[in-house]
Amino acid sequence: MEVGFSLGSNHGDLVANMRDAKRRILDSPNVVFVAQSPLYETEPVGVAPEHAHLKFMNAVLVVDSAQSPEALLGRLHQIESDMGRRRVGDRNAPRPIDVDILYAGAEYIDSGGLIVPHPRWAQRRFVVQPLADVRPDLVLPGAGKTVKEILAELEGEAVREFTRDW
Repeated sequence: MEVGFSLGSNHGDLVANMRDAKRRILDSPNVVFVAQSPLYETEPVGVAPEHAHLKFMNAVLVVDSAQSPEALLGRLHQIESDMGRRRVGDRNAPRPIDVDILYAGAEYIDSGGLIVPHPRWAQRRFVVQPLADVRPDLVLPGAGKTVKEILAELEGEAVREFTRDW
């Protein structure tokens, strides 16, 4: 099944964090690389005022996996933890890496803390822009529009392509 991940970093060496997370995801059992977006430098969204100056690096990674979304979520949490992410009260606190499952094929999941497609994906340019780079014609369950159509309607935070080489 094709699975799309959103990756973000705003603490430490952002590019190195993104490369490391991608490598760890691709080193996971039964995971095969399909596509990746460029890295984007983005403005923080929903962060505490004391962290508003920290830019984010964001990207989308698409894989093919025989693992269930639930098993992938467990692996992602392990990767985040191994890379130094500490889950604290402020869910938008600075972190070396944040990885979310955006979609898992045509599945809709809402159980055990996992919601797929990600519930806020279409509201966030830092997710929609890189997703549009790799899957512009994709229609996620419940969206009713393609990713590129959603991008065309989005207003809000700025995203700037940083590099394609990561």
